[in-house]
Amino acid sequence: MRIALIGSGNLATNIGKAFVAAGHDIVQVFSRTEANAAALAQRLGAAHTSNIADLTHDADVFVLSVKDSALADIVREAGKGREDKVFVHTAGSVGIDIFSGSVRHYGVLYPMQTFSKSREVDFSKIPVFIEWNDATSETTIQTLAESISGKITVLSSHDRKYLHLAAVFGCNFVNHCYALAADIMESHGMTFDMLLPLIDETLAKVHALHPKDAQTGPAVRFDRNVLDRHIALLGESPMMRDIYELMSNSIHKKAIGQE
Repeated sequence: MRIALIGSGNLATNIGKAFVAAGHDIVQVFSRTEANAAALAQRLGAAHTSNIADLTHDADVFVLSVKDSALADIVREAGKGREDKVFVHTAGSVGIDIFSGSVRHYGVLYPMQTFSKSREVDFSKIPVFIEWNDATSETTIQTLAESISGKITVLSSHDRKYLHLAAVFGCNFVNHCYALAADIMESHGMTFDMLLPLIDETLAKVHALHPKDAQTGPAVRFDRNVLDRHIALLGESPMMRDIYELMSNSIHKKAIGQE
């Protein structure tokens, strides 16, 4: 399949490499930043442009991997003169209707994973959630998704928004907690890697137990003595105290069935 890739960030980089590995042809990479477009295009063996007016017409499908706030404008600009092409976005929290009125055949291909340009991922194990508006886009999107992943689920825009919300809690917020933990460790002469065995076991447990059943720590039993000592240690950081107290209260309420 001939693909025009719109975007050059973390997701665009990884999905572009997955498309090439699956035998697709990336004919062009578009990014408003010339250097980024050129760098990714070189990796994918594609042409590149930073001018939307020079976007190719010679593609079967246009895959948009840009920040959510830029999608509407890009769709309107890219769709001009390409109304009969298939357009796909890769966002978790943006509905399929963002394409309505700009192009005829469209849908969503959302790979639920955290991506970084510097880390290789096995796309075949990444769950991909898809949606389409008609038979033409259905065929294209299913073929494209199945070529890069073995875990395909059809999901509506309405449900995908909740999936993305859950992913923020399960990934972004958890990673932020790691960053806060690293700050505590490093400010007292320790290193974050001391926590890795604990983190690894915590992650391993939720493969076998429901997260609620895997929860441990002083907040579950609401051990006020321990909680108060921890809060006192965070005395110079009101935000950290607030996070600690809110999280502890939420953990305890979940444990006793009140949340």
